[in-house]
Amino acid sequence: MTGQISRRAVLGGLAAVGLGQAASAQSALAPLTSLRPASRAEDLLKTYQAPLSELIGQSGLAGKISVQVADVTTGLVLESHNPLRALPPASVAKALTACYALDVLGPGYHFETRVLATAPIANGRIEGDLILAGGGDPTLDTDAIASITKRLREEVGLTEVTGRFLVWGGALPALNGIDAEQPYQVGYNPGISGLNLNFNRVHFEWARSGNGYNVTMDARSATLRPEVRAARMRIEARNYPIYTYADGGSYDNWTVAKGALGRNGSRWLPVRKPARYAAEVFQILARSNGIALKTPELIDALPAGATPILTHESAPLRVVLRDMLKYSTNITAECVGLTTTVARLGSAPSLKTSADAMNAWAKDTLGMSSVALEDHSGLGDDSRISARDMVKGLIAARKTMGLKPLLKQHALRTEDRKIIEDHPVSVRAKTGTLNFVSGLGGFIDLPDGTELAFACFSADLPRRDGLSREERESPPGGRTYAVEARELQQRLLARWGVLYNG
Repeated sequence: MTGQISRRAVLGGLAAVGLGQAASAQSALAPLTSLRPASRAEDLLKTYQAPLSELIGQSGLAGKISVQVADVTTGLVLESHNPLRALPPASVAKALTACYALDVLGPGYHFETRVLATAPIANGRIEGDLILAGGGDPTLDTDAIASITKRLREEVGLTEVTGRFLVWGGALPALNGIDAEQPYQVGYNPGISGLNLNFNRVHFEWARSGNGYNVTMDARSATLRPEVRAARMRIEARNYPIYTYADGGSYDNWTVAKGALGRNGSRWLPVRKPARYAAEVFQILARSNGIALKTPELIDALPAGATPILTHESAPLRVVLRDMLKYSTNITAECVGLTTTVARLGSAPSLKTSADAMNAWAKDTLGMSSVALEDHSGLGDDSRISARDMVKGLIAARKTMGLKPLLKQHALRTEDRKIIEDHPVSVRAKTGTLNFVSGLGGFIDLPDGTELAFACFSADLPRRDGLSREERESPPGGRTYAVEARELQQRLLARWGVLYNG
């Protein structure tokens, strides 16, 4: 008996069992309409693919969509849908930031955090000032600070500093946050400076004790939990708003609604004064190594004649970028982008001027025509890029830079979201998600050796613009939109795996 089958079911079956098995299975099914004879089962599969516009229309995704896919070798555009429509790329922007840094700084670049002194060390003693100088490292953490202070004692032999403890974060501009429209409490929107720690987040933990709560604010790592005062929390008898933030001068001043806490819990909060935060943790851990330092003092410029006595290096840039693309860390993208602009132009007065510099670089180096990013992470929703520009940039970067191996392997899934193991189509891509915004861009390797570059952006901007600041952390309908966008992206990948293989 001949079975009836929809185009969507064919596509789902293809994704579920892989190209080779799907081709074999579908060859036994009668088509819905009369088809010309096909010599290969793969050709029969291609006839089942709905037009791109129909696939997008069936997604039910509200708002605007921009899609393009092209052959990497020839640059030939294979398929597109509103490819010139500029939309927010969200974190897909980080792929361009990675290219910017790879081209200007090089994959072997290391961020450096230095300890300097204004006088020589004599018998373990500095008769002068000690300076902690940041080099823009976005990956510096409490364990690294612990290692630096331990090396000061064991390798350098430092035991005493008679002068001041000075702190310099001027390698990058001091920023209160990445995007001013984000909720105050979200850890992915921290302050930025040339001296950063723990992705500029502080760990807030609470536990009920009698009628009140015990509260800690610490700079925790896997093994250490130094409590800090650079960020302070006060519990207030209210239900809303859940969090408030105020600039406390030398510290971050937080309050939280008692009615929202429950018995116990924890979360990461953003740090707005990262240089002070790092300096306090450095002072605490130096003391644990027998080195007493005075209260940290922030300085705008390094003292003339100060001499480095110890340097801590980050992992090579290629590793930093790989992790940035995998975990989508906004602070890493911003520090990398700002550092690249400083290296290229000599300064980066603001995030916007640095993003403008990267846009100009992308036009000159990657041949992009209308890229307009406002930051390096994609967090700001005023950034714009079209699918055509993204694909053009990816193809240019593929030929001249080492981006592709740094991109995360993107799993293909069945219609019910299960990962397909050993799928013959390989995808390396960067995802991007904001409220009612979704993006995916990268490379597809097909079984026959064809390599494709693609980009898919979607956004319901009126719905996003209608959100209040507090709603932006977890808006109603946001999860549904994200799921629908990802489902469309999966169907597009499956479609291209069929149409352009062989």
